[in-house]
Amino acid sequence: MRARRVLALTLAATVGVGVVALPTVNAPTALAGTTGVEPAATAPSGPDAMAEDMVAGMTTAQQAESVVMGHIPTTDPAALHDYMTQGLGGFILMGANIPASEPELQALTTALTVDPALPPLIAVDEEGGVVARLHDDVYPSARQLAALPPEATSGAFAGRGSLVARGGITVNFGTIADQTADPNSFISGRVLGTDPASAAQRVAAATSSQEQFVASTLKHFPGHGAAPGDSHHAIPSTDESLEQWRATDAVPFIAGIDAGASLLMFGHLAYTAVDAAPASLSARWHEIARDELGFDGVIVTDDLGMLQSSGIPAYADPVANAVSAIAAGNDLVLTIAGSTPDTARQLAAGIAAAVDSGAIPAERLADAATRVTALRLRIAATTAHWAPCPECEPAT
Repeated sequence: MRARRVLALTLAATVGVGVVALPTVNAPTALAGTTGVEPAATAPSGPDAMAEDMVAGMTTAQQAESVVMGHIPTTDPAALHDYMTQGLGGFILMGANIPASEPELQALTTALTVDPALPPLIAVDEEGGVVARLHDDVYPSARQLAALPPEATSGAFAGRGSLVARGGITVNFGTIADQTADPNSFISGRVLGTDPASAAQRVAAATSSQEQFVASTLKHFPGHGAAPGDSHHAIPSTDESLEQWRATDAVPFIAGIDAGASLLMFGHLAYTAVDAAPASLSARWHEIARDELGFDGVIVTDDLGMLQSSGIPAYADPVANAVSAIAAGNDLVLTIAGSTPDTARQLAAGIAAAVDSGAIPAERLADAATRVTALRLRIAATTAHWAPCPECEPAT
């Protein structure tokens, strides 16, 4: 159940995020609902109850497989289908997975589903601009949207969400909730605002627009803008205090959570005044996301291969990184860089072994598997295939 946020009134007043009008679209019930107003205490029902029952019937090995999102670089549907038979909870499409046409993409994403009653989470990084995988994404980039009214962000991300969903993709790792005014920052060209309030308005608009079509994701928690450096090759760090973070970098994430984001991606970022470990491996930062910000959706790591790419000896073992990530509070571990057909299997086996040894409490893995499974069931119930959105034209 969603925890009550202690900063809601203060930060809401600071941000002043309003309801952004969206295009009228012919779409099914939104996936949002994992992070709304806290309901009265009741027993789980619907996808949540079904997920609990399903996970209770899984072996430890099956639970571990369900919390891994894998990747292999191919456009061969048969190879992808074979890869997914190992029971993985999801797959991320990178550039090497995107064929020339939309019908080919639809055939590819269909092949990723082994059990239609429990489809995997099929994800993509579709931010637009410098990070775009799909050929037909002509919608404005974050750099453009940051200079336009929030309504433009609503239109762009409704169109982008519709485009993603048409290809059979169900999760978009596409909403940058980082904020920075530093033009030299690694993340500068991808942020939706250069200050907390403007970023928050556009993050909320992007989230509510996309959730009509796909499960949207906020990244890179707790905020890349405050930590200089590129997390693909290092562990960017900052000495920003928790109090400073609450007043600045937290604000767009809170706006996105309140707008109904289904997933929250943790970055490999060290806020040393809070925890010396990267946030992706920090139990303290997961506690903040759950108990202070009230996020109760799926928490996913950024690519664990990036930790290895940092060159830091403590992060040289991908299996150890996956075990630490699940133990810290992540629900889904993501593997891309250096991933082979065997990598996901190795990560899952390592997580299961850690449960058997007591390094990860059994209830922690079950909780992670339940959250991921519930989102998969919710997607199965709401996405026969999203209707196209001809009204979602790029705003100018």
